[in-house]
Amino acid sequence: MGGAKTSRFFYQFCFGQKTSMELHEALVASAARASQPDCPAGTPWYISTDMTLETIRCPKCSHAQTNQVECEACGLLFRKFEQVQAREKEEKSAQSGQSGLKSERSGSATKIGSVLALVVVTAALTYVLASSNRPESVPPPPTQPAETVVAEKVTPDTAAKPAPQRIEQTPAISAGSPLEQAKNGTVAIETPWGTLGSGFFLTDTTIVTNKHVVVQDTSQLDEFRHKVKTSRQLITLEQESIVELRNRLNRMEDGPTRRQLIIILQEKEKLLTRVLPIQKEEEARLKEMEQPRSTSGIKVFLADGSEYTAQSVQVSAKRDLALLSLYSAKAVVLKTAAKGSVLQQGDKVFTIGNPSGLRNTVTSGIFSGYRQDKETGEVILQTDAPINPGNSGGPLIDARGQVYGVNFLRLRDTQGIGFAIPIQAVFEEFSITSPTGQ
Repeated sequence: MGGAKTSRFFYQFCFGQKTSMELHEALVASAARASQPDCPAGTPWYISTDMTLETIRCPKCSHAQTNQVECEACGLLFRKFEQVQAREKEEKSAQSGQSGLKSERSGSATKIGSVLALVVVTAALTYVLASSNRPESVPPPPTQPAETVVAEKVTPDTAAKPAPQRIEQTPAISAGSPLEQAKNGTVAIETPWGTLGSGFFLTDTTIVTNKHVVVQDTSQLDEFRHKVKTSRQLITLEQESIVELRNRLNRMEDGPTRRQLIIILQEKEKLLTRVLPIQKEEEARLKEMEQPRSTSGIKVFLADGSEYTAQSVQVSAKRDLALLSLYSAKAVVLKTAAKGSVLQQGDKVFTIGNPSGLRNTVTSGIFSGYRQDKETGEVILQTDAPINPGNSGGPLIDARGQVYGVNFLRLRDTQGIGFAIPIQAVFEEFSITSPTGQ
């Protein structure tokens, strides 16, 4: 090695591998490495062979000294301090990395949520647009509105009368079968005041039905009259209110309040425009219902669609029964059950009638049992066969076509609970002998 390197060379002391007790040995042993090149720049501390040491300052208390292992003033071990600083730096770097990762994940989650929300909104908008382009489906028929009392007689259908036509609502019935014969002997009834009901031939000139079908219910008329008059009063008050608001509007200066009042007036006038035609129709209907009516205008439609006018009407004083006189060569008399013949619970039964103007409708069910009418105290028949408005007065028959009762009553707020007056009560009420001699 050259003289420059012999007179002065550097030894590096690595505090991570040496302790302070090994310092002297390291200095002596370093002489053997005189042939090695100079130590690279950037090492923490350097020591020369002539023992001229570099002066350093303690990083904690700033004490100046040449001891490069331990601070002579505060006792700080320089290497340990350096390791702690390096470890803290690594922890900060790790925490910074995790924070960045969390931020990245949070950002990713936000982006995913935004995409999902966009997909949902797009799907909903697509569905609405697609639905608006679809042809409108036919809505299901309206259900019977809920009633508010426990029991009722089957309310006659007083809706607008349909054009006379035969609407077959029954499954195929074999020609000449007992059900076919019973259907041919059942009639549809329409009154001048709009009531729809049913009946059937008890004899070749007599039709039995319910009294509430052929006698106008004054309580219903009174209720309808009250409804129409109350509606007219409310309409009149609304018209006066619109006039008053219109006058107030004309006196107001332009501003938010005036513009708001304009919108309110427009909505009121729009609603009134929709209500007035309905009110006029109801008033015309009430006027027609209030006119004196004669039972001579009661129409009877046979199963084949032929139309007749009842010749006379006879009603019961205590039962919901009535008889119509009619002369027609097409009359088909129904067979009645023999006196003393009874139905057993679970026996299959059928009803035939004119529900809501659907003539010749046949429905089936079972006989549920005998019950007592709370109003008359008499025994009535219970069935789950549907009895709807327009079925009143129709027959309740068994599978052999024999009549056991006259449909007249159902329980409100229920389904499958209907009642019929026993056919023998008809014979007793009107002193009629059974045409079959039974």
